[in-house]
Amino acid sequence: MQVMSVAEARKSFKSVIDSVLFNNENVVIHRKAKESVVVISLDEFNAIKETEYLLSNKANADRLLTAVKRIEENKGIKKEIIE
Repeated sequence: MQVMSVAEARKSFKSVIDSVLFNNENVVIHRKAKESVVVISLDEFNAIKETEYLLSNKANADRLLTAVKRIEENKGIKKEIIE
């Protein structure tokens, strides 16, 4: 993860965006005496929001976490997908 000042980000804004998009790198923009921000791709942001939504309902979160546990314990069921 890259960390840079606002001034550095401003000077090389296009390369910051390219780094985020093409290198899958998050960039922290540090501001003196203020909160910093993180630049991430829209795809990554959408994935975070989807995960947040899926885990926001306790019943759904429990079901998903149980399924993950089963897979980790090699107790999952393989099914063939028919196209």
